[in-house]
Amino acid sequence: LGANEDFVKRILMAVGSACPVDEMVEIAETRNRLRLLQPWLEARVATGSTEPGTHNALGKIYITLNRDPKAFLTNNMFYDPKVLGPFCEALDPSLAFVAYKKGAGECDDQLIAISHTHGLYRDLAKYMVERQDLDLWAKVLNKEDSEDGKEDPQRRLLIDQIVEWALPESNSADEVSCTVKAFMAADLPGELITLLERIILQGSDFSDNKNLQNLLILTAIRADASRVSTYIDQLDNFDAKDIALICVSESHMLYEEGYSIYVKFAKPEFTQDKEEQVEMQVSAIGVLVDFMKDLDRAKTYATQVDEKPVWSKLGKAQLEEKLAADAIESFINAEDPSEYVLVCSEATDAEIWNELIPFLEMARKTLQENVLDTELIYSFAKTNKLTELEKFISGPNVANIQTIGDRCFAEGLYQAAKLLFININNNSKLALCHIHLEEYREAVAAAGKANNVSTWKQVCFACLRAEEFRLAAQCGLEVIKYPDHLDEIVTYYSDLGHFTHLISLFEQGLGLEDAHIGIFTELGILYTKHVPEKVMEHCKVFFSKLNVSKVVRACERARLFKPAVYLYMADKQFDSAVKIMMERAPSWDNDLFLDSAVKVRNSEVMYKAVSFYLTMHPTLFTRMMEVLEDHVDHSRVVNQLRRTGDWALQLGQPYMKSVQKHNLSPVNEALNELYIEDEDYEALRKSIDGFANFNMMALASKLATHELLEFRRISAYVYRCNKKWNQSIELSKGDRMFKDCIDTANESADPETVEKLLRFFCETSEKECFCAALYTCYRHISPDVVLELGWLNGYHNFIMPYFIQTFRRTHLRLKDLETRTAPPEEDENAQNNIAATYGNLGGFGGGPLMLENGGMPMGGIPGGIPGPMVAASPTGGNIDMSGFGSGVPGMQPQLQNGMPNGGHMPAPMPMM
Repeated sequence: LGANEDFVKRILMAVGSACPVDEMVEIAETRNRLRLLQPWLEARVATGSTEPGTHNALGKIYITLNRDPKAFLTNNMFYDPKVLGPFCEALDPSLAFVAYKKGAGECDDQLIAISHTHGLYRDLAKYMVERQDLDLWAKVLNKEDSEDGKEDPQRRLLIDQIVEWALPESNSADEVSCTVKAFMAADLPGELITLLERIILQGSDFSDNKNLQNLLILTAIRADASRVSTYIDQLDNFDAKDIALICVSESHMLYEEGYSIYVKFAKPEFTQDKEEQVEMQVSAIGVLVDFMKDLDRAKTYATQVDEKPVWSKLGKAQLEEKLAADAIESFINAEDPSEYVLVCSEATDAEIWNELIPFLEMARKTLQENVLDTELIYSFAKTNKLTELEKFISGPNVANIQTIGDRCFAEGLYQAAKLLFININNNSKLALCHIHLEEYREAVAAAGKANNVSTWKQVCFACLRAEEFRLAAQCGLEVIKYPDHLDEIVTYYSDLGHFTHLISLFEQGLGLEDAHIGIFTELGILYTKHVPEKVMEHCKVFFSKLNVSKVVRACERARLFKPAVYLYMADKQFDSAVKIMMERAPSWDNDLFLDSAVKVRNSEVMYKAVSFYLTMHPTLFTRMMEVLEDHVDHSRVVNQLRRTGDWALQLGQPYMKSVQKHNLSPVNEALNELYIEDEDYEALRKSIDGFANFNMMALASKLATHELLEFRRISAYVYRCNKKWNQSIELSKGDRMFKDCIDTANESADPETVEKLLRFFCETSEKECFCAALYTCYRHISPDVVLELGWLNGYHNFIMPYFIQTFRRTHLRLKDLETRTAPPEEDENAQNNIAATYGNLGGFGGGPLMLENGGMPMGGIPGGIPGPMVAASPTGGNIDMSGFGSGVPGMQPQLQNGMPNGGHMPAPMPMM
């Protein structure tokens, strides 16, 4: 390259495409001789070379020579923008921009940089619009503000160029749409508004674009609400319903703007369809009533448009605000009865019955509802239009007359209620209406038709309050037929103080065919309170028809105890009758008491009666015990008498004598104590002999020290009866009752006791008593003792009767013994019987011995021969009874005096 220029050109042309372009261009550039390569490069391009290096080098030459470089950069398709772009920046930034732009997005960063560096904002704006690349938009628009809060001036300059030149000059809807989206994505609402205003308001191909108009209004709603109303007035092609909904939403609350939209598009020039117009009008008034709460303005608007749905919407809003009268007017204008339930409720609360009537009449033209007819009737009643009311209920209707009648009655509209109840034949309620209207005769007549106890009762009470006693009695007779309502009648009459009329009512009730027990009972109770002299007669006549327990309690409360006793006895409640007579002295009657006492179920009552008679009527105690004798525990009665006192025992002595036959220990002891106290020893001795069931030892000990001899003798007698021989004898000795001593010793049958008594008589020289004791007790005295005492004390004459008696007795006993033990007389057949007996024994008669033939063993001797039996002889020796067979039946010999052969046994046979 250092040679001559022509030479170099010829060489290059000769080499042609064989020379590498990149190295050649690089060397040429380093030596600043790039223009030298121009022919060679153009020749290569002419041959169709598409090498980037060739075109890059050729581009640099054209740019350097300013040989229409812009056309080259714009039209050439093969150069590398990343090479020519930086080359152009130093020479001409606009050419660099063109080069980078040719990069089709590969050099966007360099393009943006050079635009910011050299202020190529208009070109950049146009490029951005044409590219339609949201990512590229984000790079230039989403720059953060500086630290001091100021906006980036480069971004502002770019935005201004976009708004002022780039976008308005665009005719592509896609470019506009992409640009708007980029501004939205970059959150530039103010700039977006300016952009859209430039597009829409200043005249362009997109001025009537619905989407752009929607976007402009929505952006204004979001960023600058003050412009919204202007846009609504200026723009005509946007989605009115959607925009209006957004305006009135909670996030924006542009109610006036929303209302303006609905009003504007409700006009015929914007909405031709009538239904849509009405819908818009309803929405418009909805904004006024639902959001702005301006009912006066809403009413003005409704009057202006005069559409039924609008009036209906207004009426509902007025209902919610409790403006019932205005709501009724609105619904009437709308001819809309749909909210009749709420209208009736609000009108009732506001009590505007006159205003409600036209609404209900209007509603009945299209609806046939129970509520409408019912409320209309009620409105007639409240406005006292009774003629219209009667006319209405006489015609066809679906009203619940019973309900509205009850409602009128509850609110005191009795005239209206009367008409209603007459219409449905509700005589029970009708009677009550007559009562409140003070038409008592009519009330009684209606109650008769109703024939209901509740109605009769209410009419009765009303007549009673009005002092219509005859009518009250007529009703009362019907009421007292029912037992459950008697108490109310009695209470009401009593509270008003009409006791005479009450008694008269129940006396009339006695004659009723279906008079029940309650009537008789209540009359009895009333008698106890007000006419006590009739109580007993009433109880006797109607006892079988009385509730005895209730009447008795009434009698007790009135202190009428005699009728109470009568009722208890008649009802067989004898326990209660007895208690009454014991507790209430005026009610006591001896015969009735005794009659009841024996019939009580609780035996404790009898013992209380015993105490009662002992205390209150002691003179009749014996008579009472005669009656109760078979029903009480006599031991317990005696204990009661003891606890009461000695005088009670004295008083009960006749009773105890009559029951002593049962031989009860307490009775016997009590009587014995009384006998001792009365010193009646004969009765005591008789009691002891007849009834021994008592503590004899205690009585004996008590009587042992008694001052009277006879009682001490009874003590000794008691000891003797209990075999306390020594105590009895010692007690009799002390009183020198020697006969009693002798009888006691003889009864004891104890030789030692008798001997001691005999020695006592000897010591005290009681010779006669000694002799009497020997005679009496001779069976229990040993003769040697008698002989000894007679010899020692010289009582030979006194002991002689004893020995005479003893010898005679001994003689008679021996004689009797000899007679019984004498041998019997010989019997001629005795020997034959004995022989026959032994002939039948086993072992005799030529047969084998019993030892060999296995005969039954007899006695204790082998071979069946019984062993010898020994019996005592009368003479004291032993009798050999070995010949007496006892082991085999039928082998007994004939016996005399109990022994065979008169008691003599043949010699025994020798053993084999």
